[in-house]
Amino acid sequence: MGIVGYAAMFEQFHPTELLRWSRQAEDAGFGAIMASDHFQPWTPQQGQAGFVWSWLGALGATTSRVTFGTGVTAPGFRYHPAILAQASATLAAMYPGRFWLGIGAGEALNEHITGKYWPEAATRSEMLLEAIEVIQKLFSGKTVKHRGPHFTLESARLYTLPQTPPPIYVATSGPINAERTGRVADGIITVGAADEKIQNLLGRFEKGAREAGKDAAKMPRIIQLHVSWASSREEAVEQMVREWPNGGMNFPKADIRSPDDFAAMAKLVRAEHYTGRVFASPDLGEHTAHIQHFIDLGFDEVYVHNVGRNQEPFIAGYGREVLPALKWPQQQG
Repeated sequence: MGIVGYAAMFEQFHPTELLRWSRQAEDAGFGAIMASDHFQPWTPQQGQAGFVWSWLGALGATTSRVTFGTGVTAPGFRYHPAILAQASATLAAMYPGRFWLGIGAGEALNEHITGKYWPEAATRSEMLLEAIEVIQKLFSGKTVKHRGPHFTLESARLYTLPQTPPPIYVATSGPINAERTGRVADGIITVGAADEKIQNLLGRFEKGAREAGKDAAKMPRIIQLHVSWASSREEAVEQMVREWPNGGMNFPKADIRSPDDFAAMAKLVRAEHYTGRVFASPDLGEHTAHIQHFIDLGFDEVYVHNVGRNQEPFIAGYGREVLPALKWPQQQG
């Protein structure tokens, strides 16, 4: 049985609200929570950017069933990999089998704040791979010394460890990094795209896993989907453009540093720019079909982000009509 998760977006909402909605999502039948890690929102109008690592401990304490993790955090800029390893090990020790670490190469919007040079994409990918190596070494419980191209670790050891290390899931949308992810990580996170691109991405991920001697069938394939649900189609489209303008920016955004710059670009965004990027509909049956399509493409976990401010009715509506109607592979045929 697969998982439909609730995406808790720290760019848009106060952490106290997200905690309440996450508990409601658990009660409604969502199986997991993916929490974004932002130092700044995409645009000032979105209005929030709480510290997700403070919140995750509260989430674990006030829920009992959902798994949860970061979607995603970036090692090497705001956080040294050793700190992410310690934070992850602590949460996994407190909430066995529930926490997973979702990581990615990062975006200047959040990571430039330390004032370091913002590297090119290839270098960020190298940093990510080296960070995974460092984190996995620390999860072993041994004293680790590491000196690589990007990170240094001096006689570091984690003393608080879970019985089983938390899985590491890597966010990527490119085939080369998908193959690397299959080799070094425990699962892949991606976002909605054309079917052919997704099928190629998953194929390369599975290829990398097989080459590393792993059972690719047991490695989670995770996707985050952005939707806009409202009482009418017009309202769903209007809320999509108003609340999530970055979703209509069909160009690389990793080098843009300022929410004000994103706000300026948002003035150029139109509804037609969201095609294939945000699904807008008032019809929960159409939402069911949209999510079912990605399950049929091979995803084990689907995290849904409703871009609107209407989070409580969205959670209730999905719990009532969407989640029970979905068919996972073992239920089909």
